[in-house]
Amino acid sequence: LIGINAPILGFFNLTLTNLALYSIVLLFLTLGLHFVSSNNRKLVPSKWSIALESSFASVNTMVRDQIGTANEVYLPFIYSLFFFIIIANLTGNVPYNYTITTSIVVSLGLSFTIFIGVTILALSIHKVRFFSFFIPSGCPLALVPLLVLIELISYLARAISLGVRLFANIMAGHTLLKILSTFLFQMFSSSILVAVVTLVPFALFTAIIGLEIGVSLIQAYVFSI
Repeated sequence: LIGINAPILGFFNLTLTNLALYSIVLLFLTLGLHFVSSNNRKLVPSKWSIALESSFASVNTMVRDQIGTANEVYLPFIYSLFFFIIIANLTGNVPYNYTITTSIVVSLGLSFTIFIGVTILALSIHKVRFFSFFIPSGCPLALVPLLVLIELISYLARAISLGVRLFANIMAGHTLLKILSTFLFQMFSSSILVAVVTLVPFALFTAIIGLEIGVSLIQAYVFSI
């Protein structure tokens, strides 16, 4: 969108792409939504405040079920990640909008960053005992090298599968909606009779939009929780 070339420190290039622009917009949208929903100065909470508090309570419950009450220190990060992804997915369903999670760079970047952070955190907490998670309990000694290799590959593959799952599901849904919307537009534009008949597949298209919204919510949950 915007590019700046300036002879600063040799050759300095500053470019604002669609990805960067929408990331900034999503950041301010997320912060603005929480600011508007703030109930600090009101006695009666608004509908936005109730909805946001319900979302926070749901995420808090899921985090407690997964990592326990003793590890709620990670709740702010998980909640922020969940809300950022869910807003990115939902705003991507708006026509002529850009979905940053359909970028493999963003999806894999988030998954690899979280994977590296979790691994470093696990090593700092469990020290050498961390490597014991790669050895199944009750495993025969002869099978330890093979099973350790399998568990290690499975553990490393999570960083890729987490990002690819988010990217593939959102991209597939948006591609399907793009193809169907183009096809329906051509049918509605052909003639009145065809336009009337097209109302039937249009109802199916509306249901697919609802399904895509559900996928957006589910993928945000799967990625962050």
